[in-house]
Amino acid sequence: MCAAAGGMVLAALGVPALAQSARAESHAPLRFGVLPFGGAVESRENWTPLLDGLGRALGRPVSALSVTSYESLAEAIRRGEVDCALLSAKLALDAVSQQRMHVLAQVKRHAGTADHRAVLLVRQGGAPGSLKELLATPERWRLARGDARSVSGYILPQLELFLPHGIAMERFRSELVDTHQGTALAVANGDADVATNNTTDFERFRQQFPVEAERLQVIWESSPTPPAMFVARRELPAALQKKLQDYLVNYGQGRSPRAEAEREILKALHAPLGFTAQDNTALLSTAALDYQHARQRALSAKWVSEEARQARLARIERSYAEQVDALRSGAP
Repeated sequence: MCAAAGGMVLAALGVPALAQSARAESHAPLRFGVLPFGGAVESRENWTPLLDGLGRALGRPVSALSVTSYESLAEAIRRGEVDCALLSAKLALDAVSQQRMHVLAQVKRHAGTADHRAVLLVRQGGAPGSLKELLATPERWRLARGDARSVSGYILPQLELFLPHGIAMERFRSELVDTHQGTALAVANGDADVATNNTTDFERFRQQFPVEAERLQVIWESSPTPPAMFVARRELPAALQKKLQDYLVNYGQGRSPRAEAEREILKALHAPLGFTAQDNTALLSTAALDYQHARQRALSAKWVSEEARQARLARIERSYAEQVDALRSGAP
């Protein structure tokens, strides 16, 4: 009796505390992770109008965590410091597969067009003067590339160009890892001989650095890259996630003056058409790219024995099958 009564008293005392905690959570800033498009300050400024509107729509402040690299944002997600973010496809895949996040939306693209591709940049009139020259002697050249989680800055150039020619990026004379803006500047300023980049960021570079852009030329383009994904923590209340998704999907849509202004904001965010609702299955194509990249690296690497190579390939197959099942089922 006494124990039961005590339990009832404790339960009663706990109700206000739990309610207070829930209220505090609902009024705490929603923490949005910002990828470094250009620079950290520039990225924050570009996102501020959209995030201010999101805060008004949610009735809750939204704070921006602006970082300088993919690794910084990945680490912030691992530490639980990010509630939602727009991520590159590979970074989104890692967040969903490993950090209890899931997809709410993706950047919308024109049907049937392939306007976002990885590219390689070199100096106009400089060396290497062609793709053939670059591939013939990679150890001669200084490479400026993106983070290993960047589809256009690392994965697609490796998968579609370098590895099929038996070249790992480590074979280059030196490597500089930076943002897409940073890699283009490195080649334009003579600090690197070749840079990975993409068509969208290079067009933005042309607008911001016209003099430097005139020094550069594209010598290779990839197949289309997967679009960026908007992800959120699974633990966020379902009603809040629905509001988030609705806000993104409706942003910049319609013919009102407000929608026109929002479309101008979207242009600065590399998402001129806005966003479309999605779930984790949108990452299946990225998982396939990641699998192909891992398999290609295993096939081209040197091993102590063929048995060791086959064991690695088997692990890659199992991991990919498990990842596909998880993405299709929505499981953590």
